[in-house]
Amino acid sequence: MVKTSTDTNVETRNLYFDTATLYYRAFFAVPESITAPDGTPSGAVRGFLDMVSAISKQFPPNEVVFAWDDDWRPQWRVDLIPSYKLHRIDEETSDQPDAAFEVVPDALSPQINAIALILDAIGLPRIGQIGHEADDVLGALVSKATSASDVVTGDRDLFQLVSDEDDIRVISITKGVKKLEVVDDSYLVNRYGIPGNQYADFSMLRGDASDGLPGVKGIGEKTAAKLIVEHQDVAGLITAAKDDQIPLAPAVRRNLLESQAYMKAASKVVRVKTSAKLPKSLARPTKVKDPEALQELTEAWGIERQIKRFLKTLNIEWVA
Repeated sequence: MVKTSTDTNVETRNLYFDTATLYYRAFFAVPESITAPDGTPSGAVRGFLDMVSAISKQFPPNEVVFAWDDDWRPQWRVDLIPSYKLHRIDEETSDQPDAAFEVVPDALSPQINAIALILDAIGLPRIGQIGHEADDVLGALVSKATSASDVVTGDRDLFQLVSDEDDIRVISITKGVKKLEVVDDSYLVNRYGIPGNQYADFSMLRGDASDGLPGVKGIGEKTAAKLIVEHQDVAGLITAAKDDQIPLAPAVRRNLLESQAYMKAASKVVRVKTSAKLPKSLARPTKVKDPEALQELTEAWGIERQIKRFLKTLNIEWVA
């Protein structure tokens, strides 16, 4: 049972944030009528700070790290699956392969920058790397963690990181901060029929329209789970499809054989990398790194109440 901040002997775990999930959710949840003193929409900034505060209060953290999308659509993934996130490209730059920018609402862009500056001023680790999406940064974080870890996200692709053996969970914000779901292996088995270490290949078979992955024709969630349980992984599926002695529905066998190239490529695309370089120390600061910069940002965005709550929740002192 997860202990919250109201329990005695509170359990502390590393808390790793899929940052974009939070600021996008905050942006669409808070009306644009919420503005900074100069009239700039500020809902994403305020909502982001409030969400992190609420989650950190419920799940008291040890390390606190924010994964960043320095490379939201790595070329190596596009080379494997050209349709990968293709629909998210800004049409104004889609004819410029070297400038394929993600569509971001105009009102959100300056707020993303503000969130980055706020985290940097406080001194909280914010990690991104070319060739790695935020998902990959999170993969590196949990793979190198030496203690229990929670990944906060609204992206079910990250369910593949879940491991009861390594004490890695996902805190899903899909239903909102007030209805957080703690995803462990038992959750995944109950919902999908597979544990975290089989989720990537399961997802590849099922497909994911939000990432431009078509999946294998005729295979939905139930069939995908059944196939993965029976044949373990992509190699096992291809072996089974080629062996007439292994029972498979004719249509499933045919579709698997026709999709061999896709399965091999997509399995690599879906699976998070763990090679992102991480700072030597991920320790949570005890004091704000740049008090003056934080003061300027706080005044510019009109977020004094949100910042104070944020720092109090994370036990970070703001000394002028």
